Amino acid sequence: MATSGTSGRPAPGPAALRGVLWDLDGTVVDSEPAWYAAEVTLVERYGGTWSKAQALALVGSDLHDTAAGLQAAGVPIETGELINLMLDLVIERVMASQPWLPGVPQALAACQAAGWSNALVSMSWRRFTHAVAALAPGAFAVVVSGDDVVKGKPDPEAYLTGAAKLGCAPEECIAVEDSPTGAASALAAGIPTVVVPGAATVPPRPGLINVSGADAIKPDWLRLTHAKLLAQLHQAASDNP
Repeated sequence: MATSGTSGRPAPGPAALRGVLWDLDGTVVDSEPAWYAAEVTLVERYGGTWSKAQALALVGSDLHDTAAGLQAAGVPIETGELINLMLDLVIERVMASQPWLPGVPQALAACQAAGWSNALVSMSWRRFTHAVAALAPGAFAVVVSGDDVVKGKPDPEAYLTGAAKLGCAPEECIAVEDSPTGAASALAAGIPTVVVPGAATVPPRPGLINVSGADAIKPDWLRLTHAKLLAQLHQAASDNP
């Protein structure tokens, strides 16, 4: 048995997985096309242009940052009103379809069956996040929205809040993300991160693994992956104190 160098007591083992923290847009629901369409609609309404590259640069960001981008492109609307206009367009489009991305409902159910709690951690505002959560009653024990935090992703606040609301330490959680901004947020919180394919590529780094989709997220695999990625985060922290 491993012991600590000074007390002789057993050294702490790796934290067990207790919570799974899910991003929303592009991870749980297929909403990124709806966000892009809403952005184009609003910018073109005022005579501007909006490119795919501009949209990709904002994937996963706080909606205040998205609003600032649209304002810079010529949309003369106050931030709060502009965010709500975007949400109107996105909610209408997403809720009119079958929004779940492939494998998500099964993965959520499998995590619950394994004894883990799911949380939704998103930069979308409550009126969208809670509408999505209501489509799967009981699947999410906690919902953290963009208007619940002071600092949006890539700041770690949202993920730290999600873990705390589940009653977990960050290292007892794993995040599921699809964007560089969201992955940076989770890793900054000290949370191992699984990345599903999204609109923007997420480069590999310690504590992060890219997978083919939510259907790869199965309990035995997730338990082992959490331990492996957590060890990578601890090693990276040791190498860069």
